[in-house]
Order: sequence, then structure tokens, then C-alpha cells
Amino acid sequence: MAIIKKGSFVPLYGAADKRPVVIDSFQLDIYPVTNAQYLTFLKKYPDYSRSKIKGIFANKSYLTQWKSDFDYGINLNNAPVTNISWFAAKKYCECQGKRLPSMDEWEYAAMSDSVSRDARKKENYTKYIMSWYEKPNTSVNPVGQTFKNYWGVYDMHGLVWEWTADFNSIFLSGESRKDKSSDQNLFCGSASVNATDLMNYAAFMRYAFRGSLKANFTTKNLGFRCAKDL
Repeated sequence: MAIIKKGSFVPLYGAADKRPVVIDSFQLDIYPVTNAQYLTFLKKYPDYSRSKIKGIFANKSYLTQWKSDFDYGINLNNAPVTNISWFAAKKYCECQGKRLPSMDEWEYAAMSDSVSRDARKKENYTKYIMSWYEKPNTSVNPVGQTFKNYWGVYDMHGLVWEWTADFNSIFLSGESRKDKSSDQNLFCGSASVNATDLMNYAAFMRYAFRGSLKANFTTKNLGFRCAKDL
């Protein structure tokens, strides 16, 4: 795991005054969880295997890319595990003595390029993310093939989407999130065209995707990684 040091940033959503969110130091997996790692977990907790998991915890596409409960096929050992529900990802992390990162933690760690903590205003950074969105089947690529960011973390962009602990919290009311107000533009990725700050176009797509999810949903390009308190 990499250590993500304490800091603050102004997230895409929030009140008009754009107050920064403070992120305490935490640890984050250097890579997304792989098929091989998830198989080890399933052997210890077979109730989360494809044929045994309850429908309230994962929909019918859970691990459908695998050949069977305990066989993910060839050449996929180091590819990120996908078609994983939030419930299953949360359980995996807990069984490692870890947790899913919060949405703010994930965005804070992901806004780095290879040399700076906050690369969101860099044109090449945004172009890299947008070019990934246009590439098909990146989820079958091995982990660690994208750039190593400022914190020493790989694959925050360029491989798969990732679950966060509070993935749908953006839809809570402003009162629920205190100083953060809901932003209707985040409900739909196409609304990002009208964003006043176009450096956040790529981030709009992430928030829109998260907003489309329910905790038992699974998709072929959605994986996860774990975090841990220091």
C-alpha cells in the first residue's frame, strides 16, 4: 500500500464558496484487486462465489466473465477483477483488515499525475483520462501498466472504474452533507458540456457513473481497491 499524506482539495461538487475538503493521511492499495487475489478470497469465503452469493448482494452479472465459481480463465491472473458489487468489494476489503476508500479520498489520490499532487489543470492529464474513456476492453489488461502517480499508485485512470465506500453520497441533500450541496449537473455526464470549469470534464464522467449505480450492481469495467487508516 502507498501512504497518501494529509492535504486538502476543492472537489468537483460542493457549495458556491468552494471550500476545500481536508483529507487525513491514509493508505491506499498500489494496484486494483486482481482476479487471482479475489479467487483467494472466494476460497476462504465461498458464500461470495458466483453460484452462492445472494441476489441482494450482487445482481446476475456478478463474475459472469469467469468460467466457473473458482476459475477465471487463462491470462487474467493480474487483470483487475470486475463485475463485482459494492457489497462484495466491501466484504473483501474488510477481510483484509482494510476498507473501501471514501469518494473524497479516491478523488484526492487520483488527481495526481506522475510529478504533482494536483494535475487537474494540466491539459495532458485530462486528455489522458478522456482517451481512456474511449478505449474498449481495458479491464482485461494487467494491473500496473498505466503511469505511477505522485503517491506511487497505479491505475487510478486507464484501467477500470472503481467503487468507493460512499459512491452515491453526492445525491444526498446539501443539509445531509452539511457544507456540500447537491449539483444536478452531476446526475448526467452529458451535463458536463456546460461545466464552467472544463478541467473537471473527466471528473464529471466519474460522478455521473457513480450516480447510476446501486450497491448490488456489477459491470465488466468496474473494479475496486482497498484503503486503510494510518
